[in-house]
Formats: sequence, structure tokens, C-alpha cells
Amino acid sequence: MKNTTKHSNWDPRFFAILLITAILLPCSSSLSAARMSQPYERLPLGSPAPDFQLKDVVTGKVVSRNDFKDKQVLVVIFLCRHCPYVQHVKGGLAQLARAYAGKSVAVVGISSNDPDAYPEDAPESLKEMALQEKFTFPVLFDETQQVAKAYTAVCTPDPFVFDSQRRLVYRGQFDDSRPGSNRPVTGKDLRAAIDDVLAGRPVNPDQKPAVGCSIKWRE
Repeated sequence: MKNTTKHSNWDPRFFAILLITAILLPCSSSLSAARMSQPYERLPLGSPAPDFQLKDVVTGKVVSRNDFKDKQVLVVIFLCRHCPYVQHVKGGLAQLARAYAGKSVAVVGISSNDPDAYPEDAPESLKEMALQEKFTFPVLFDETQQVAKAYTAVCTPDPFVFDSQRRLVYRGQFDDSRPGSNRPVTGKDLRAAIDDVLAGRPVNPDQKPAVGCSIKWRE
């Protein structure tokens, strides 16, 4: 019997490109994908900081937003471990937290990814990363993903800056360095927003969206 099966012209390299594109999305682009399962609008500038009460993956202590009420600036960064974009800036995150340690700035990391689908983002793995990188800020685990939804976080890393009244003044990129870009990791965009709040200056509302891996929502 003559074989009439047609051979596909599918190029496996094209599949690889599609897979990488699906995983590594700009926050601005991944919003539409996130809305498919998470119907919410992004937190507008001027919005109050949503509360959180989450466990620190290193100490096991429950940390809340009000623990930092005496700080002039609150920086909340949604992160994880498996994402190449977080891996690229994790040293810069550690440096930024150390640079502002003597100032009225609190930095908090939150991981909301589904650890069943991404074991590298489970609490024990996050603890290992926090210790290896010598993070001086708490890394919290958002098991229910409710905090990520409240903040309308869509990718990692996804930084938020709140002023002394806990109003959102910045949500955007850490800096313009990307994996393979050969640009140094400086955190200049995030630092500029923090410095503006500390100096009592308005933060520029023209903010470049963060770029990273989409948050891995539970099915």
C-alpha cells in the first residue's frame, strides 16, 4: 500500500522560539495573557498598597505591610528563582537593598509562582537563593497568589514603589539591562524612583514597563 502520509514542514527551531517567547514576556505584553485567567486591571499610580501577611521563606516569620509603616519608602518586588530575568538582576537587587539599608527604605520580595509546576520557585528553593545571594530583605511566599492578584503583578521581576502614604508612585522596569544585552545591571530606574520619594520630589509618571517571565498561575 502506498504511503500517502505528508511530511510536516514544521521546524523544531520555530517551536523553540515560540516556547521562549511564551515564557519570557514583557509585563506590558503578558497582561493580555494574564487577563485570560485573571480578569483585573493593573494597579494605577496613586493606588494604596494592598496589605499582605506572608511567611518569610528564610525565617518562617509572618511579615506584613504594616511592619514597615515607619519607612518613608516601601519597595515590593515580585520575583522567583527559575526566571532568567530574575537570575540576571538578582545581584543588582541585593546591591540595591544594601545601598538603601541606612535610609528610610524597606524592600520586600514576594514570589507567587505555582511551585507544583515550577519546583525552583518553592519556598525551600527560594530560601536557598536568598541565602546564596545574601539578600538583606525578606523574601515572602504568596501560596494562594492572592497578593499577586491584589497588586496586579504579572511578571518577574515586577517592582512597585510606594511613598510614605503608601500610594503607588512607580511600577516599571528595574533598569534597561536584559539577559544577553551586555548592558550593566544598575537598577537605575528603580533607584531614581526611590531617590525622588526620599527627596520629596514627584516621581516621573513616564515609566517603562518591567520585562520578565509571566507569573505562573495555578490551574
